[in-house]
Amino acid sequence: MNARRRPIVFHKMHSLGNDFMVIDAVSQSVDLQPQAIAGWGDRHRGIGFDQLLIIEAPTTPEADFSYTIYNADGSQAQQCGNGTRCIAMLVQQLGLSAKPGLVWQSAAGLFETEFSSPAQIETIMTVPVLKLAEVPFATEHADATENLYVYTLHTGDQHFAVTPVSMGNPHAVLFCDDIFSINIDEIGGLLTGHPAFPEGANIGFCQIVDRQFMRLRVFERGVGETQACGSGACGAVVAARLLDKVDERVKVSLPGGKLRIKWPDPDSPVTMAGEASYVYRGELQLD
Repeated sequence: MNARRRPIVFHKMHSLGNDFMVIDAVSQSVDLQPQAIAGWGDRHRGIGFDQLLIIEAPTTPEADFSYTIYNADGSQAQQCGNGTRCIAMLVQQLGLSAKPGLVWQSAAGLFETEFSSPAQIETIMTVPVLKLAEVPFATEHADATENLYVYTLHTGDQHFAVTPVSMGNPHAVLFCDDIFSINIDEIGGLLTGHPAFPEGANIGFCQIVDRQFMRLRVFERGVGETQACGSGACGAVVAARLLDKVDERVKVSLPGGKLRIKWPDPDSPVTMAGEASYVYRGELQLD
């Protein structure tokens, strides 16, 4: 009889209710399969999470750690803004690094995290991608408008004006007068897999309150609506700035809490600040 493998240690964390299963793959060997990840992500039969985050040793000398993201359905994602604060906190708690500022390698490129205070972690995200082919956004499946940054998507007899932007992962931002009267699940489900987004997209529903404050709900690809989406908040501020709706510093209110976003100009990275919370430590026994 083969001896049972050593259990995998994991950590449950969240940022503004956007919840994660986080695995330190620097200190332990981990072999993950999409089917297993989807099982763990099931909130009724598994652990339950929006994303699974894996911390690994980097493959580039510029980075301190590597960061891999999986959605609850087992598919891989390129970036997760709220997750960046959780992994920064966990690295410090586990004693993997005592540095207040870290450089991370991800599928979306290099980014940085820094503790701006004991409770606040700042992430310097990538420069937003606005070239449509790189979002990617297929213009042949959309109608152009008078505004360079706005396109109309059609789904049956419904029409939606969206601003495509990538924060390392694709986003479509819709502006509306009241985000609480919108059927997020229906519209988000229609648009996340629209042909204009060949890789799918996160759909952000944005309500501008004033030039320094907005409300946001996000339907994430492979997940559904979440309590908060950090990259979605960054994408929404970028879209709003492109349309001259907000200033360079914006407080974004999501169902799970608030984030502070800064974007000075199109050549600059987006900076995001917020909190992270540790929930519990667990073990998974794999047969």
